[in-house]
Amino acid sequence: MYSSAADAIFTEECNDAVHLFYPQKLTEKARLFLDNFPGNCLYAMKSNPHPVVLDHLWDCGIRKFEVASLREIEYITDNFPDAQIYFMHPIKSRQAIRFAYDRGVRNFAFDCLEELIKIEEESGYAEDLNLFLRLGVDQGAAAHPLSGKFGAKLSEAPLLLQRAATHAQKVGVTFHVGSQCMDPQSYRHAIWQVADMLAKASIKIDALDVGGGFPVAYPGMEAGCLLSYFKVIEDALSENGFDDIEIYCEPGRALVAESGSVAVRVEMRKGTSLYLNDGTYGSLFDAGTPAWQYPLDMIDVDDQRLSPVGDEAFRLYGPTCDSLDVMQGPFLLPDDIEEGDWILFHHLGAYGYSMQTRFNGFYSDTAVAILNQ
Repeated sequence: MYSSAADAIFTEECNDAVHLFYPQKLTEKARLFLDNFPGNCLYAMKSNPHPVVLDHLWDCGIRKFEVASLREIEYITDNFPDAQIYFMHPIKSRQAIRFAYDRGVRNFAFDCLEELIKIEEESGYAEDLNLFLRLGVDQGAAAHPLSGKFGAKLSEAPLLLQRAATHAQKVGVTFHVGSQCMDPQSYRHAIWQVADMLAKASIKIDALDVGGGFPVAYPGMEAGCLLSYFKVIEDALSENGFDDIEIYCEPGRALVAESGSVAVRVEMRKGTSLYLNDGTYGSLFDAGTPAWQYPLDMIDVDDQRLSPVGDEAFRLYGPTCDSLDVMQGPFLLPDDIEEGDWILFHHLGAYGYSMQTRFNGFYSDTAVAILNQ
């Protein structure tokens, strides 16, 4: 544990990027969701599966995990045997379905008849399943829409729900309004869409999962208070008669983003181009190919202290041999930045650690905790 990012970076003397973890911030966000969301909170494991983060979330009271793969299921069942797992990836391999069921997973999502048949067959037509139909809903307020890949049409939903109910113990609906949803009314609109479909088909469900998409404040993006999102969702549920069913959400970015930063070192400066020890093949994928900017700080190699954010526009290059490893930016940094200085990319507690590859041998396993942040 360190008292500051600068202390951690220069004490560790790491040749790679450094992952910085702020446990107090993670505790605050976990408590915000657990105490205020009008239902159950499933942590979207993909956003940050680092063991320290998962242990901390467990200590905070997170007991339900949304997963997408066999390996995520294996990790959770091995390390948190009392956890409840929700396999919400709409398309899964048969082997993964079979493995999940054998490991005690009973909650599965699907978005088409073919996937539902796979789940039925690989679970041996089990009658203790909780099946969630993933629906496509409007995502106009999302900074990063997610509607192009998954989601059944509302017109297809009644028959799929009726088919799922023939074997399932419980049947539910799930949707995703898109990443970085900037308007809480998107959740209200999606809930009304679901309710309208169910009413027209005279179908009742046992559970509703409103997915993720809760926003984080990035530069130039004024995210509303999460409590206002929870209130809109709670009101919409009540307006549509969903008071007595199980309600879920799947925060990932909103839960862990602010609890982590990634520190990268400048290896070379060529004019307004900076060459770094990490890049888009590493921890900076989400910051290097953004639909939004990330907050930055610089730590000067000479005085080893934070410097004010500058106004010089830079392009950033990662350390790999691939010319695609470039971040156009512009990234605004002090005009006197030089070799040996460090740049802090904040809010990479989400998709920093989880997105890095080992291409060219550039990656980082160095993670440190920063207190009182």
